[in-house]
Amino acid sequence: MVENRPFLNVLAHAVLILGVAVVAFPVYIAIIASTRAPFDFQSGLLPLLPGPHAVENYATMLGIGLSSSGAPPLGLMMMNSLIMALSIAIGKIAISILSAFAIVYFRFPFRTLAFWAIFITLMLPVEVRIVPTFKVVADLGMLNSYAGLSIPLMASATATFLFRQVFMTIPDELLDAARIDGAGPMKFFRDILIPLSRTNMAALFVILFIYGWNQYLWPLLVTTDSRYYTIVAGIKRMADVTDATPQWNFIMAAVVLAMLPPVLVVIFMQRLFVKGLVETEK
Repeated sequence: MVENRPFLNVLAHAVLILGVAVVAFPVYIAIIASTRAPFDFQSGLLPLLPGPHAVENYATMLGIGLSSSGAPPLGLMMMNSLIMALSIAIGKIAISILSAFAIVYFRFPFRTLAFWAIFITLMLPVEVRIVPTFKVVADLGMLNSYAGLSIPLMASATATFLFRQVFMTIPDELLDAARIDGAGPMKFFRDILIPLSRTNMAALFVILFIYGWNQYLWPLLVTTDSRYYTIVAGIKRMADVTDATPQWNFIMAAVVLAMLPPVLVVIFMQRLFVKGLVETEK
């Protein structure tokens, strides 16, 4: 039994409040900066109160973007990021759950070797194999396309391992009962395994959506057409101006807007996300 000590309670809450303040303060500064004029940052003083230009700054970014940096309107870049993040999340889940299903429930030669071959790719993230991956994408003519942005990032050893562990906790009696009822492999997969894996799929979706949304290096390499710029790479291009001072008020407006979709995904899927991470019994 945990003892109720007021001093420890106060200390725990103080540490939590301090942690929240450290995490939230940069976000607060970004929101404040997005409501200011460009010259407010040239004095060297950091404003801590909102300014009067919030509507103007956000309307400019959503409407016309920053032409000086070659960035298109923010709405287009956010749509590109949304398509990329959804494609990666859904593609990773679909490929991983089918791979785990085959590894756990089918008996074929070198099944264990196939699993470890998938698992060992955890040591080869996309940054390590960036050159050969880019070469393959370029040779297939997939530069400046949604397929080029998404397909090379869809395979996931982590998700395959997670689904494998989930499937291994499902009693064999459930499979035997499905066979007695005449269910084939795909019916067992569709009607039993997928519903049992719903919370794990939700947790993975949140993680993979944020992973896809925050991609920076890969979109920067495979997109040279502004119609396919993603929001994270677009923010980098806004800050990289030549012979000029970055317009931080517009850049911070873009940062705040770019933060909203992942936050909304976490908020709306929070219950399933937490349940998928902590659930142990099926």
